[in-house]
Amino acid sequence: MKLLGVERILSASAVGSLQEQYAPLDMVIPDQFFDRTRARARESTFFGEGIVAHVTFAHPVCDELGDLLEESCKVADVKTHRRGTYVCMEGPAFSTKAESEVYRGWGMDIIGMTNLQEAKLAREAEICYATLALVTDYDCWHPGHEAVTAAAVFEYLSKNVRNAQLIMKEAVRRLSDQERNCKCASALKHAIFTAPNLWPEETRKRLDAIVKKYAAS
Repeated sequence: MKLLGVERILSASAVGSLQEQYAPLDMVIPDQFFDRTRARARESTFFGEGIVAHVTFAHPVCDELGDLLEESCKVADVKTHRRGTYVCMEGPAFSTKAESEVYRGWGMDIIGMTNLQEAKLAREAEICYATLALVTDYDCWHPGHEAVTAAAVFEYLSKNVRNAQLIMKEAVRRLSDQERNCKCASALKHAIFTAPNLWPEETRKRLDAIVKKYAAS
């Protein structure tokens, strides 16, 4: 994406609801993530191998992009929730009831198996990132709903697809004339700890698309 000149990434993903107010077929635009994945299972950084960098990630979603997504949701007849915490679980199995109840107790809002690593990598690449979360189920905590099944997820996801397509089309239209004024574009400015003269040549070449402008810092 960086090599193609991409500056913004809009993702769409199916999620389970951990709170009553997020009903199946609703849309959520989360602004926080909580990691419940296993570190070795997924790549979540471009750095290492001689170049150390620690990006700021207190606010993992681009607010400007999130606001634009929220406005774009108005083209579809869908209930939209702005902000909330997305807990990223390992998968591919769904949660146990005990896990689901713990996440609820922690104040998590929605749950899915993607997004978090994408957001981290996008931040390191200085690309804006936001996600449109399509609620498909109540995970397995809700006493009035059966435990989540793949069939149920696909049924609600299919119903959400049309709305998501309309929303994304509108978001892209709005982006065409919107200036990029957020901090995402300079996320690495003070994040690279290794002095450029100490960068291993092989690592520098591998990361050239994202570190080139800081090579002479």
